[in-house]
Amino acid sequence: MAEQRPVVMPRRAGPDVARPASTTMTPKEVVGVLLRHWLKIFLLTIVGLALGGASWYALQTYWPKYTAETYIEVLPPGQTDPMTVASPMMQKDILYGYRLSMANLIKQQTMLQNLIARPYVQGSTWYTKEMGEDLRKSLRDLEKNLGVFAMREADYVRVSMTCSKSDEAAKIVDEIVNLFVAQQTTSKRREVQDRLLQLERRQGSLQRDVDTADKALEEVRTAWGLTDLEQPTSRYERHYIVARLEDLELEQNSLKLALRQIQANIVNLERLATGPITVQIEHAIESDPVVILLAQNLAFQEAQLQGRLSRFGENHREVRQLKDALDRIKEEKLARELEIAEELRRSNLANARDNLVVLQERYVQLEELRAEAQSQKKDLDLARAQYDQRKKVREERFDTLTEVKTQIEKLKIIADDPETPKVRKTAAETPVPLYQVFTRQWWVHFPAGTVLGFLFGLSLAFLLEVMDDTVRKPRDVARYLQVPLLGVIPDASADPQLRGVEPARVVQQAPGSLLGEAYRRCRANLELSGEASPKTVLVAAGNAGDGASSVAANLASTYISENKKVLLIDADFRRPSLQNLFPGHGGSAGLSGVLMGKCGLKQAVRASGQMGLDIIDAGPMPSDPGELLGSAKMRDMLKELAKTYDEIVIDGPPVLLVSDSKMLARAVDATVVVVNADTRRGTAQRVVNEMQAVGAGIAGCILFGAEPMKGGYFKEQYRSYRKYAKVQLAAAGPAGGVRHVDVDEPEGSEE
Repeated sequence: MAEQRPVVMPRRAGPDVARPASTTMTPKEVVGVLLRHWLKIFLLTIVGLALGGASWYALQTYWPKYTAETYIEVLPPGQTDPMTVASPMMQKDILYGYRLSMANLIKQQTMLQNLIARPYVQGSTWYTKEMGEDLRKSLRDLEKNLGVFAMREADYVRVSMTCSKSDEAAKIVDEIVNLFVAQQTTSKRREVQDRLLQLERRQGSLQRDVDTADKALEEVRTAWGLTDLEQPTSRYERHYIVARLEDLELEQNSLKLALRQIQANIVNLERLATGPITVQIEHAIESDPVVILLAQNLAFQEAQLQGRLSRFGENHREVRQLKDALDRIKEEKLARELEIAEELRRSNLANARDNLVVLQERYVQLEELRAEAQSQKKDLDLARAQYDQRKKVREERFDTLTEVKTQIEKLKIIADDPETPKVRKTAAETPVPLYQVFTRQWWVHFPAGTVLGFLFGLSLAFLLEVMDDTVRKPRDVARYLQVPLLGVIPDASADPQLRGVEPARVVQQAPGSLLGEAYRRCRANLELSGEASPKTVLVAAGNAGDGASSVAANLASTYISENKKVLLIDADFRRPSLQNLFPGHGGSAGLSGVLMGKCGLKQAVRASGQMGLDIIDAGPMPSDPGELLGSAKMRDMLKELAKTYDEIVIDGPPVLLVSDSKMLARAVDATVVVVNADTRRGTAQRVVNEMQAVGAGIAGCILFGAEPMKGGYFKEQYRSYRKYAKVQLAAAGPAGGVRHVDVDEPEGSEE
């Protein structure tokens, strides 16, 4: 089984080892793109300037455009009450929405068709020549060039028209404004008249309802025989039936109290008839003349008695006569008092009983009167209920009739109001525009054309960069291949020192050139690419002619400068190249002869003509090249040669064309992938992926044939390197010994 060699990993990052690259374009890349395509950008900018001027002249001369505009004042929507002075306040959004609706009405198709049908528009140049009397074309042009804009902060709608003649533009604007205002006036007044007619019909119907309600009220009065059926407006107003009933009820209540009082008095008088003398009786006795006379006589006799007693004593005859007389007077007085008391008691009792009878009779009469009044009150309530019900209907009809009459009066005023259409012109005629639209502004066309040309040039430059999918720059290697970059070999045609020098012998014939130094840098980076410097190195490219043979030959020459013994092997059996690069004799059997056992190693090795470098040619074409290169005999041969040579460089066949390099890559210490600067990214990625898929230890990639680009680093590096190495080149003389010149910046690091 074939021996698996570990993949060579970078030991430390040299100056040309690939680093992770960003997918975005850096400012330096942008500058490089601009420098590479500055001529295209400049020419397209000039073309844009010329086109801008040409467009200005063409529009000015052959396609003039004039825009005429005027304004329509839009009043607040809704019917304004003509009876009030103040107008209702509305929100700005509502007013703006109403103006938008007016603007949409102006732009509606019916309005535009009516505009086209106007005599002036029919005879205008715009319609007869520009539109060719085509209705559809005219409508499309009106929709495009007739501008209607509702202003947000002002109560106006701006109407504009753009066409080739200024007077026609102004006249067409007048026509559309007059047409719209007239249409709105007719429409609004027709609405008012229709509404007025409806209200007048409604008024007649309501008037008949009111008359019917009046008749119904009269029927209620006649049916009940009552005239005053209106409800009182205050608590002090009463119907005479209600007042009579209330008076009877009050009188009856008072009579009830009087009856109770008399009954109580009779009981009291009956009790006092046999009782003691009351204050009333005493008062009657005291006021009786007989009692008063007897009292006076008694007082006189008592006075005489006192005089006689003081004169005669108690036993005197006159004294005793006076006492007897006093006793008789007292008896008479007492008898009179008893008589008066008895008569007064009987009289009071009789009077009380008589009053009771009278009051009882009056109560009966009042009860009859109250019952009659109560019946009348019930009839009054029923009549009022019917009256109120019909009166309510009448009032509702009358109120509605009054409101309708008010609305009719308002509509009559609104019908004659000039603000009824809600739109009106702000000017009698639209002013004729004096200047063309945009075409007179040359300072717009020229800069605009210049800017557009410049932008187009920039876009084209970056588009070309984006569409270029070749691996031309070191940054492309890091961005798309993601393998270490061992070095960049510039294109030999860019260096005047390499005229007449074979590409495969640059290091030998022009060691002081920039390309020679580039190969030496590749060798140095390769030696530093792993833990140990690889001894057997396979140099392979994706396709034939990508520069693998030149890289292998020059890489072998760089090892010689370190006084190493180097062997260069041509492993491309199908298209060998070392025989032509290093002509010579000996070793004619070549590599195929050694692997097939037709000759030994000593017979296959020949001198290259260069001190320290030996060569093994490819030899005759075998029938199975891939099996030979991947065989154990090939690995044994390399091990045997490694004992004799310090470095072994193998020029491998194309990776994408044959599988030979894949088989050989597993037998070497390291593989160097050569990517030509003209190789597409997909092709280069396939080379790397296929080599990695077979376990090849890829030490890195060499970008071959990179052309110096404006904005890149190669041209600057050429000048800097020649200036830096001028002294060494002069000291080396014509022989041009191999000298190592260290350059701080990596070649091709234009990214």
